[in-house]
Amino acid sequence: MKPNYSLDDMRLFWLVAQAGSFRQAAEQEGVPPSTLSRRINALEQTLGLRLLHRDAHRINLTGTGRQYFERFGPLFNELDDISGDLHAEKHEPAGTLRVAVPVNTMYRWLATALNQFQLRYPKIDLDIRMSNWVIDVGEQAIDLAIRVGEPVLQGWIARPLTRVQSLLCASSRAVQWHQITHPSELVQYPLVVSSPINVWRFEHQQSEQQFEYRPQGNVRLTVDDMNIAMQAVAAGVGIGYLPRRVVLEHMQQGELMALAPDWLGPLRKTYLLYRDRDNQPLRLRLLIQHLLQVAPAEY
Repeated sequence: MKPNYSLDDMRLFWLVAQAGSFRQAAEQEGVPPSTLSRRINALEQTLGLRLLHRDAHRINLTGTGRQYFERFGPLFNELDDISGDLHAEKHEPAGTLRVAVPVNTMYRWLATALNQFQLRYPKIDLDIRMSNWVIDVGEQAIDLAIRVGEPVLQGWIARPLTRVQSLLCASSRAVQWHQITHPSELVQYPLVVSSPINVWRFEHQQSEQQFEYRPQGNVRLTVDDMNIAMQAVAAGVGIGYLPRRVVLEHMQQGELMALAPDWLGPLRKTYLLYRDRDNQPLRLRLLIQHLLQVAPAEY
């Protein structure tokens, strides 16, 4: 038989039965006692059963009313628990976030930033998915993603986070390569490729002329870990195209040398990606704010 009564009216009956008073239940719900009385009377009329005995001072459950209360009570308790959990999602800094990040970004500033965040919010857990390749953020239930370059994710919000600029570099000991003045000369030399950057783009710092080079044929090493690529370049395996901030310390220590310094990679933006601006759990909102505050201007 299809029920024709209101579940909301059943909940109001449950509140009154718990409180043992129309007045107390009305104060809890924020409605007049007369409204509660009218709604429960309508429920009784719909069911064709009396649920409450009323007198001037108190109410008592009928036998049928007690049966209903005992059967429906656990349901409404569970609904209250669910509502409490949803409220916590919105207002308490707790729970788990699943974050997708590029491996190379994680090795630089991001690991420190995430450690700081978790120390500040000890009830927020992070599930980090590291990959330099584009993953299906929907299929893997990602809450927040970081991507380099213009993102193409329909329905996701993209916030600029930081920037990255690459340059040509070689081992300081590989003096035979130091005379390079234009990226077109790379065809003559062994190369180290850090995937997924398989097209090396350049822009002249004065003329703004642009040039693209696709490494092929003379590639000695292809690896999807920038740190391994940098170590190979420093060892003299080949010339690399690596982010300036990644190699800066090694250049200052005399291990690496910039080549064709007038030709640098164009500045590429790194973005934070997430789905919903308005209905975020607090933990996600806090992480977004934290990363926007601590991200370097360039890495």
